[in-house]
Amino acid sequence: MSISAADVKKLRDQTGAGMMDCKKALAESGGDMAKAIEILRKKGQKVSEKRADREANQGVIVSMISDDHKKAVALELNCETDFVAKNDEFVQYAMDFARVAFEDEPGDREALLQAQSGDLTVADKLKDLVGKIGEKIDIGRFEILSSEGQIFDYIHPGNKLCVLVEFEGEVPNPEIAKDVAMQIAAMNPLAVTRDSVDATLLEKEKEIAREQLINEGKPAEIAEKAAMGKMRRFFEERVLLEQKFVKDGTLSVQDYLKQSGAPTVTSFVRIQLGGQ
Repeated sequence: MSISAADVKKLRDQTGAGMMDCKKALAESGGDMAKAIEILRKKGQKVSEKRADREANQGVIVSMISDDHKKAVALELNCETDFVAKNDEFVQYAMDFARVAFEDEPGDREALLQAQSGDLTVADKLKDLVGKIGEKIDIGRFEILSSEGQIFDYIHPGNKLCVLVEFEGEVPNPEIAKDVAMQIAAMNPLAVTRDSVDATLLEKEKEIAREQLINEGKPAEIAEKAAMGKMRRFFEERVLLEQKFVKDGTLSVQDYLKQSGAPTVTSFVRIQLGGQ
């Protein structure tokens, strides 16, 4: 893919790495900024995390879920400082906006901004909040899930990370759902199953693995076979049901669900403040 000079500069500003290193990392990551930072770190680059911290948005992520666990919403409300993010009124506004999203099910952010929240639109309420607090405040990402099975939510302490996880059927114990949601929060999987991982990403990962092996001096035919081994490790690291269960490394998440008598996971949403 074509990597823009603006993206290269942004990555350099965040990490302090060289321009060519940033460009190569973005190319390897398919343009994904977070993955490019990981690539730089894996190659031994000293990433300036302080710069990245200064670039990050502040705010909170809140969630709302129906009593029957059939519907849920997660919403990110951004501000400029962590001091404001910890303000009770700010958090209450975030919950109000989440309630509007939950009830109206807007198709996108613009539709949410035009939705009514009491006597005002969400957009007008945001303006009022900006006037009261004196910082730039805006709604970031929001996600709505509906299910024939059950949905559970998990908010990591501090309201900087939220997970919604959908199960195929009824979960026998809420603690099981919490365990899986915390797994998603901690391990940041790409997808539930390997079949749902983007095919383009898989091909790129396989190509990177193959080139790494060739660069290490492996013959092409051996590199091809060894690359498949690396892809198996990729699935174990990035696919939820194949990941090692964080509470018991002898089990995969899929094994844990079967052992617990719980239905499988059908989808999930993971929202991290200022990220994905």
